Amino acid sequence: MMHPRRADRPDASSVLLAGPWVHNDYSTNGVRLHVAEAGSGPLILLLHGFPQFWWTWRHQIVALADAGYRVVAPDLRGYGASDKPPRPYDVMTTAADIARLVSAMGEREATLVGHDLGGSVAWTVARFRPDVIARLVILSAPHPRRWRAALVSDFKQIGASSHVFGFQTPRIPEQRLTRDGAVEVGRLMTEWAGERWASTVDFAEARERYQQAMLIPQAAYGALEHYRWAVRSLPRPDGVRYTRRMSIPVGMPTLQLHGAQDSCILPTTAQGSSRYVSSTYEWQTISHTGHFLPEEVPDLVTGEILRWIKS
Repeated sequence: MMHPRRADRPDASSVLLAGPWVHNDYSTNGVRLHVAEAGSGPLILLLHGFPQFWWTWRHQIVALADAGYRVVAPDLRGYGASDKPPRPYDVMTTAADIARLVSAMGEREATLVGHDLGGSVAWTVARFRPDVIARLVILSAPHPRRWRAALVSDFKQIGASSHVFGFQTPRIPEQRLTRDGAVEVGRLMTEWAGERWASTVDFAEARERYQQAMLIPQAAYGALEHYRWAVRSLPRPDGVRYTRRMSIPVGMPTLQLHGAQDSCILPTTAQGSSRYVSSTYEWQTISHTGHFLPEEVPDLVTGEILRWIKS
C-alpha cells in the first residue's frame, strides 16, 4: 500500500463519531480542546493515552452518564480534534490544559481518570492543581517518578519502552508512524493488547480507528512531542524541577489499576506508586489483560470507577 497523499488524509472531523454523547470545544490554556460528553451530575474527566483519542472511553461515557454523572472525554492537545500547536508538549502544560478545562466547563472539581499518557497527566494535575481534583483513578500508568527512574535504571522497562526512545529523532518517527495507513499504530496495539481482546472484532475496529486518527495532519507530531519532552527533559532543568515537585505525594484518594499482561508499562514499574499518595490508596492487578484496560475490560473499569467515587 502506498502512503496516502497529504490531501487524502482524514481531517479532524473524522473523529467526531456519532453516539449517545455530544461533541463540544472548550478554550483552555491557550488551546482549543475537543471533548465528547454526556450526562449531568458530578464531573468525571476521562483522559486517553497513546496512540488513541477520546473514543477510548466510548463504553465508560455511556455507562457513567447513565449512573448519574457528567462525563467528559477530551482529546489531549495534539490528538484527535483538539488543537495541535507547534509547542509546548511538556506534561505540566498538558496538565494545565486539563485543570483549566474544569473551570471552562463551569465546574469546581472532578474525579480524574487517566490511562497511559493520560495517567501521567492525571498524576501531574493532582500534584500541581489538587484544588480541582476530588478523586483519582489511574490505569496503566506509573507515577511519573517511577516511570522516569525506570527509563534510566530498569533494563526490562527500557526494553519495553524502545518505541519511546525511537520517537526522539525529528520527522522520521512521524513518517514511520503514518506509513502505509499508520500500520505501525496497529502493530504497537497488537503487541501491547491482552490476548483475549486482541482476537476480537472490537479490537480490529479500535485498531482501524486509531490508525485513521493518527493520519490527521499533525496528529503524529503532537503525539510524539509528548514523549520527546518526557525523555529529553530528564537531564534538563525543567525536567529536574518537575521530578522534584512530583516527589511530594498527592493528597486525594487514588485507585490504580494495571493489566497483568501489560508489555508496554510493566506492572513492576507501576507498583510502588503508593509512596506518592498520602491519602487512601488501592492497587489492583487485572488478570488476563494488557495495556488497554478501558477497552479490554470496560465493565470492570466502569464498575471500579463508580465504586471508588462512592466509597
